[in-house]
Amino acid sequence: MESIDTKVLRDLRDWRAAGARAMLATVVRTWGSSPRPIGAMMALREDGRHVGSVSGGCIEDDLILRYAGNQGDLHPAGKTERKPQLVRYGVSADEAHRFGLPCGGTLELLLEFDPAHATLDTLVRKLEAGTLVQRTVHCEDGRVELDSAHAPQTLYFDGHRLTCTLGPEYRMLLIGAGALAEYLSTMALFNGFAVTVCDPRQEYIGAWSVPGVRTVSEMPDDTVIAFQPDQRSAIVALSHDPKLDDLALLEALHSPAFYVGAIGSRRNNASRRERMMQHFGETAASLAQLRGPVGIHIGSKTPAEIAVSVMAEILAVKNGVQLPREVSVTYAKQHEGEPA
Repeated sequence: MESIDTKVLRDLRDWRAAGARAMLATVVRTWGSSPRPIGAMMALREDGRHVGSVSGGCIEDDLILRYAGNQGDLHPAGKTERKPQLVRYGVSADEAHRFGLPCGGTLELLLEFDPAHATLDTLVRKLEAGTLVQRTVHCEDGRVELDSAHAPQTLYFDGHRLTCTLGPEYRMLLIGAGALAEYLSTMALFNGFAVTVCDPRQEYIGAWSVPGVRTVSEMPDDTVIAFQPDQRSAIVALSHDPKLDDLALLEALHSPAFYVGAIGSRRNNASRRERMMQHFGETAASLAQLRGPVGIHIGSKTPAEIAVSVMAEILAVKNGVQLPREVSVTYAKQHEGEPA
C-alpha cells in the first residue's frame, strides 16, 4: 500500500493533466484536539471527487459544498489564477460541534487552487523514486519550489510560506516469515508502510502468502545493509533464531531506523543482550534503543493479538508518543508475577 500523500498528489496531478480544476488542502496549524495531524492533505476536483482527508468527514463535506459542483468556488467567474487561501474551522463551540471537531479543537487549512501540472508531475515522480522532497509554497503568489531533503522535517508555516517534507514512505523490515510476520505485515500495509520480509529458510519464505510484501531470502544482516534503513524505517526480528536475528539487529541498531526490536520472552531478550555485549562489544548504552520484548501489554496470546500489540508500539514510537511504563510487556509481566 502506497503512502496516502503520494496517492493524493498523484490523483491531483492526473486531474490537472486532464484539464480539470482542482484544489489541494493541507492542515497547517491546529489548536487543542484535532482529528487529523498537521500536514494531512486532501485533493478536491471540481466535480466533488476527492482523495485524502483533513478531518473526520464534516470539513470535507463543507469544502465540497463550497468549492465543488456547478456553483462551487472552483468555478469563479473571470478568475484563472488565484492565490492560496487560509481557512479556519472550529473557532467557536458551535463550529466545533457543526464540523465534528473535538471539544476545543481548531484547525487551519491552506487551500491551493489549480496547482501546476508540471510541478506536480515532477514531485510525484520523485516520490515514486523514493526521494525525500522539500516542498515550499509561497502564499503571496502560489509559487511552489521543490528541493532535495536529507532528513524529514516538521512542517513549517508562518502565514507567508509553507514548507513540508514529503516521502519516502515509511518502511518495515521483518526478519522471519512465520505466522506473526503475516499478521504484522498486513497491519503495516494498511497503516501505509512498505513491507519487506526476509527469511533464508525456504520452508518459511516459500510458504509466504501476503500480497503486496517484498520477500527476500538472503541472510538478514546482509538484507539490513542492503535495506539502507533511514529515519522512516522499522526493523523487527521475529524468527526466534539467534543466528538470524542477532547480526541483523546489530546492523539495525547502528542505523538511523526509528524502531528496532525483537520478539521473545524476557529471558530470551536478556540473553540476547548478554551475547551482544560479550561477543560483539556492545554496551548497555549502545543497546538502549533495542526494544524487547516488543509490543505493549494487552494480554496477547495468539499471533494476531501479538501483531496488534507490536503494531501499536511501532505506531506510538513513529508518532512521538511516550508510552507509560505500565504498558510495557516487561513491566506488566514482572508486576503480574508471570514467568520470564
